[in-house]
Amino acid sequence: MSEVMTAVLVLCIIGFVCALLLVIASKYMKVPVNENFPKVRDCLPGANCGSCGYAGCDGYAKALAEGDEEKTNLCVPGGDVAARKISEVLGTEFEDVVEKTAFVHCNGDCNSTHDKMDYQGIESCKAAKLLFGGVGSCICGCMGMGDCAKVCPEQAIWVQNGLAHVDPRACIGCGLCAKTCPQKIIELIPAVNKVRVRCSNTEPGAKTRKACSTGCIGCKKCEKECPVGAITVEGNLSRIDNTKCTVCGKCVEVCPTGALIIEHIVVPTAE
Repeated sequence: MSEVMTAVLVLCIIGFVCALLLVIASKYMKVPVNENFPKVRDCLPGANCGSCGYAGCDGYAKALAEGDEEKTNLCVPGGDVAARKISEVLGTEFEDVVEKTAFVHCNGDCNSTHDKMDYQGIESCKAAKLLFGGVGSCICGCMGMGDCAKVCPEQAIWVQNGLAHVDPRACIGCGLCAKTCPQKIIELIPAVNKVRVRCSNTEPGAKTRKACSTGCIGCKKCEKECPVGAITVEGNLSRIDNTKCTVCGKCVEVCPTGALIIEHIVVPTAE
């Protein structure tokens, strides 16, 4: 019986010593936490999309709390609401957020393109791209297998007739779809009404027309028609300088393939 009591006593002493060491360690080795960090973190939506330039919301919140002179308006998903809350916590001036939405630079649905093979693999754009650059006739266009839709946290993207579409009213501008797309044809754009190019093909016009009936063929009609010089054709593809574009719509009218559109974006403002 004494042996059992001795063993129990030894265990109790060991437990006490370990507990004492933990108390000492917690007091002298603890890492100080900025009291503003949890307050700032609560202002962010928690999308962890990386649109702010940090790996996640924690990284951005830490930089703000530690006074790294980082801008308070970098959280696009949080918008003006998050920016205003952050400025109130830190006691800084409110900075307006430039809202952005995702845009698919492609108009090649099943009616304007065709498959070049009978794909039997994994239903994934990334997987299909590994096989001869993709399934479709256009090597630069949307593959229509929905990798972007799968990662969208707001279900703002859907695939219809082989082409990805974005609902700008639901899009929060997190950019996860743009990072996921293996074709790199999804771009985050400022949420204003501007002329957009629904194509990403840089091949010569004849090849583009053969691959897709609605692609940009680099004819330069839009470039010649633009009264403010906002459009240039580079690499067989129309490029638009949105700082010059007045949205007059003349380029859209002369485009023979319908590759140019005026994107009417309405982003709801949070109360």
